[in-house]
Amino acid sequence: MLEWKGVMPAVTTKFTAEDELDLELFNKNIAAQIDAGVHGIILGGTLGEASTLTNPEKELLLKNTLNTVAGKVPVLLNIAEQTTKDAIAAAQNAEKNGAAGLMLLPPMRYKATDFETVTYFKAIANSTSLPIMIYNNPVDYKIMVTLEMFEDLQSCENIQAIKESTRDITNIIRIKNRFGDRYKVFTGVDTLGMESLAIGADGWVAGLVCAYPAETVAIYELVKAGKLSEALAIYKWFMPLLELDISPQLVQNIKLAELATGIGSEYVRAPRLPLQGKERERVQAIIEKAMENRPMLSNYKSL
Repeated sequence: MLEWKGVMPAVTTKFTAEDELDLELFNKNIAAQIDAGVHGIILGGTLGEASTLTNPEKELLLKNTLNTVAGKVPVLLNIAEQTTKDAIAAAQNAEKNGAAGLMLLPPMRYKATDFETVTYFKAIANSTSLPIMIYNNPVDYKIMVTLEMFEDLQSCENIQAIKESTRDITNIIRIKNRFGDRYKVFTGVDTLGMESLAIGADGWVAGLVCAYPAETVAIYELVKAGKLSEALAIYKWFMPLLELDISPQLVQNIKLAELATGIGSEYVRAPRLPLQGKERERVQAIIEKAMENRPMLSNYKSL
């Protein structure tokens, strides 16, 4: 059974200079995530450049990750499709290939109505036995999943968690007040990570964790242990890096950070291109300053 808690990295997909999957480097990063103590791995999100991946590549990444993780943590696959038919097929293939759960976005491209969105979610949930996290991100994907919609979705027992990315941190309280423990709530915004955990979020679907897994997990464990001042010290250091996640170029930003920490490269798949010019210099300066002042971590794993 998938336990909805903790830090779950939305991992990047590693490519070679020839635009092929770099599984060796990908596995190095996954090993670093596991060593740091993450609680799950999420494949095929925005950070994973899923819109540029072929179905065979997604299947290969899932099977490879399952082999690398070897049961230590659950592996989830993100579903982001334009049609209900394709989303159902993706969910069923994920279950067939061994995924432990799904993260599910509303329909892509088409701005569905509330009724259409709920119908879409239900159709996918009813097509699989896998547990599901609904990704609620109206800022980037233009569809808000309201409390009333989550009320309707309670009939699907395998819809169990919410990635809360509305940017309104009080929505976590509203969800908890309305539904109690029916839905587990994960923050999906790096710059609201500690605050969200402190007011009751169950976990953090994180981005900069791809480059800094130990620091991210340390914040989670320290907050949950009530050691807020220790967590805040790391969070203050982390904030300039975390702000790289709330950018249209978050993939390039985070991959540049992964390069700096030795667990990734900056190869992206076109039409994305590596950062250039003054923007590259700006991001590089943030990363370099952070690396010069990287904090020493307490033994957070023993908390």
